[in-house]
Amino acid sequence: MSKLSTALIEPVFTASYRVIYGDTDAAGVMYNANYLRLFEIGRTEMMRAWAMPYRAMEDLGCILPVTESYLRFKAPARYDDLVNISASLVEASRLTCRFHYQITRKEENDTVTLLTKGFTVHACVNREGVLTPFPPVIKQAIQTILTQGNNSAA
Repeated sequence: MSKLSTALIEPVFTASYRVIYGDTDAAGVMYNANYLRLFEIGRTEMMRAWAMPYRAMEDLGCILPVTESYLRFKAPARYDDLVNISASLVEASRLTCRFHYQITRKEENDTVTLLTKGFTVHACVNREGVLTPFPPVIKQAIQTILTQGNNSAA
């Protein structure tokens, strides 16, 4: 996979979000850093639905800070837009995992506009901030998601 690849792979989880006034900047568009918040919404809701809530991961001693992120802006989101956040888990190692995202908006003519795409990489660290392998139950949950994607390609 290319380092800057942002392609979604199956399974893809999608959540909706309505842009609030506080998300926008003086130009009336969503402030760039807020797209990372949307990535987080997509990622955490995907993990809640398909694996376990982040709170449960933390209870198992696993904190997942972002160690790398990339965003490519294609079109702006504006106040009151209803956007879709699509997220997919694309790879995992003993210590890290990588998620890809697309944020889109459905237009009045039913076309879909890509607003932003990107990825985040996360490391598993303990409460002291020390890099640590994923606990077995989390590793299994991550592998289950990745296997679903491999099975859909077959």
